[in-house]
Amino acid sequence: MELWPAIDLRGGCCVRLQQGDYGRETVFGEDPVETVKQFTSAGSRRLHIVDLEGAKDGAAIQSDLIRQMVAAAGVPCQVGGGIRSREIIESYLEAGVSRLVMGSVAIEQPDLFAELAHAFPDTLVLGLDAREGKLAARGWLETSTQLAVDVAAQSAELPLAAIVYTDIARDGMLQGPNLPALEAMVQASPHPVVASGGIAEA
Repeated sequence: MELWPAIDLRGGCCVRLQQGDYGRETVFGEDPVETVKQFTSAGSRRLHIVDLEGAKDGAAIQSDLIRQMVAAAGVPCQVGGGIRSREIIESYLEAGVSRLVMGSVAIEQPDLFAELAHAFPDTLVLGLDAREGKLAARGWLETSTQLAVDVAAQSAELPLAAIVYTDIARDGMLQGPNLPALEAMVQASPHPVVASGGIAEA
């Protein structure tokens, strides 16, 4: 098992949203680069960074800040939020990002996602964020009728690095992950599954 400390960014700060609600935000740090250094100094060997504004707006809003964070980390960094084109993928890879999380494109443009997965094998991570099993996209502001477990199964043949599964009801609540949903995800896909949201203890 690997632990990936998650750093969510909004307005240039490290924040936590409760259940993906942008109106329920807690700011944990105003210097994300320093936060990166604190995690790595404590022994973190990998980091997960999310551009919340990018996820909502569909663009790499905080890419300059993320580049600074990756440069300061010295460990592999996985980045998500607003990654919806080949150009953004290439830009982040050139900056030293090791893996890129894509969710909205996978839901809304599955053919494009498959094309990108083959163009960047073992680099893309399928981000599946769900409310009651149904997928949410665009910064969790829109919920679809698709089931997360079905999309995981449909992506089984793609050369993905992993799947990141988030149960939105658990995210930011520190009440533990949705274990039955995670078990279903593991059974549906051959890819490694990263449990995201709600984890508060070993």
